[in-house]
Amino acid sequence: MSVRQSLLAILNQGPCYGYQLRAEFDRRTGSTWPLNVGQIYNTLDRLERDGLVQKASADKDSADAESHNTFEITAAGRLEVAHWLDSPVVRTTATRDELAIKLAIAVTLPGVDIAHVIQVQRTATFRTLQELTRTKNATDNPESAEQLAWLLVVDSLIFAAEAEARWLDHCENRLARALAAGTATPLPLSTDVPKRGRPTKARA
Repeated sequence: MSVRQSLLAILNQGPCYGYQLRAEFDRRTGSTWPLNVGQIYNTLDRLERDGLVQKASADKDSADAESHNTFEITAAGRLEVAHWLDSPVVRTTATRDELAIKLAIAVTLPGVDIAHVIQVQRTATFRTLQELTRTKNATDNPESAEQLAWLLVVDSLIFAAEAEARWLDHCENRLARALAAGTATPLPLSTDVPKRGRPTKARA
């Protein structure tokens, strides 16, 4: 998720200060990805450094200007927002998904019941899916842009949970095949001396 572009897009509607930006971000995303004010002001500092926002003039601000640093978007910032909205989100090929890494590590360790690990996760995933579905059904006919935005986020989380459940089924089937073939054996610690520097990328 791009906090940088999201905050810029909100500022494209008008000047805001940190707490105001946090409230607007929460309102538009259903508080799905809570941001702290420190994170927002750090992002604003970088946006100002890059010439995408600037501190608003005192005559443009409300009374809040007396106690808050209010920021407004620049022409370059507006171009950045337009480019963001007109560009696809590029998914990186290198996964940093915590669950995928957890299962990858667990399957290489001795004495770990990987089937149990998968089942525990599946239970949690289905619980999350049920909660999200109940939440969606409670407000499935949006009456405002705010509700529509929130439902789009909830829909995304539902699809992600459904995909995770299918992936866990796939992992369980793959594990069963590996156990039958005798290839699901733990990895002992390597005795090789690691080379200094960053490891080379494994070939696909």
